[in-house]
Amino acid sequence: MFLSVFDMFKVGIGPSSSHTMGPMVAAARFLDHLRAQPFRPAGLRASLHGSLAFTGAGHATDRAVILGFAGFLPESYDADRAEAALARIRAERLVEPPGLPPLRFDPEADLRFDYGPPLPGHANGLILRATDAQGDVLVEETYYSIGGGFVLTADELARGRKAEEGPPVPFPFDTAEAMLRMARDSGLSIAAMKRANELTRTDPASLDRGLARIWEVMEACIDRGLSTEGVLPGGLKVRRRAAGIYRALMAERGLNLTPPHTINDWMSAYAMAVNEENAAGGQVVTAPTNGAAGVVPAVIRYWLDHVPGASRARVGDFLLTAAAIGGLVKWNASISGAECGCQAEVGSASAMAAAGLCAAMGGTPMQVENAAEIALEHHLGMTCDPVRGLVQVPCIERNGLGAIKAVSAASLALRGDGTHLVPLDAAIETMRQTGEDMHSKYKETSLGGLAVNVPNC
Repeated sequence: MFLSVFDMFKVGIGPSSSHTMGPMVAAARFLDHLRAQPFRPAGLRASLHGSLAFTGAGHATDRAVILGFAGFLPESYDADRAEAALARIRAERLVEPPGLPPLRFDPEADLRFDYGPPLPGHANGLILRATDAQGDVLVEETYYSIGGGFVLTADELARGRKAEEGPPVPFPFDTAEAMLRMARDSGLSIAAMKRANELTRTDPASLDRGLARIWEVMEACIDRGLSTEGVLPGGLKVRRRAAGIYRALMAERGLNLTPPHTINDWMSAYAMAVNEENAAGGQVVTAPTNGAAGVVPAVIRYWLDHVPGASRARVGDFLLTAAAIGGLVKWNASISGAECGCQAEVGSASAMAAAGLCAAMGGTPMQVENAAEIALEHHLGMTCDPVRGLVQVPCIERNGLGAIKAVSAASLALRGDGTHLVPLDAAIETMRQTGEDMHSKYKETSLGGLAVNVPNC
């Protein structure tokens, strides 16, 4: 099993990897499909299903599809250019994707929210169609946005997990048990094994540049969030809080009057800064999703700024370790809130961050696995019930608590020798089963939980 660190950590835009980035990527894939056809279409249509319909407006899914049809991609997204394109498309009812003729597309008529039963493959489904001059469908493709910005066609999903593509990797672990066995047999850390796997696809310099770029974008996102105030978009009138908390913490620094638990406020401020940026549609890194994007960077920032002996030179190992754990969760369960609730998003992120911190602080592979298990175990059963379908309440604060749990889990694991009762594989399987049993109203549909018990205006 190989999932690259650059699959788990992708530079993109808010507010959602599954509901914003995924649909934009799906639209881009559909355009590529059309470019390969012998005929030229005249128009485009789209329908959103399942969670993409129920919470799509709050997650800007419609906007993402429109921009995807216009040729935009998450990794190269430019906000000013996007706004101009949206205004033009709505006025002219036309998109002009590169490599294709101008295509009729009226967002009001040609993009439909389908509130019926979800499509059979996944809770996040969308159907994209190309039409001829008479409006008849020429090409139709179903896509599923399965979390973290990953997108599969219906055929790809139906085929299931395929044989490994690309060259073989030296450490092909697909369970935590196999990961620990390989670490023991090789004498290598989890980060070293993950690095060796990555180097079958790239060269050392490119890998290091890519890892540095991930942290650069994460850190810049924290800094923007810590310096930006105002009200988040969407109608709930949620005020940004990270900047105010950060100012207060900086004012208290060095006074020797604050209680020890104030360190939790620092972690929360870092995480909330990221998720406030995400909620505003800013640039973030999926970690492993946008809704959980604040946990890993908050823990890295906590480690660098507050832990003696921390070194930026080890951020790459932190990210590689975290990606190894995230890959196990995605492979054996899910990182999608629409599939397994928020345990799959913030729970996975907390496990990844706990593992990364434990490794960065000198933990053994057994301690790292223990740290990930502790963090994931104590998110089991967490629902995804965003108020008004916005990635704001309870999502922003939840990232802060996920970071705090990650640090606590790493600290507990480092106090032991790695021996523990519940293996990480069991926690991951429990999360999968819990998500399967969880009612759909608690899985990113905003039909239950806080979403219906908190006033929406």
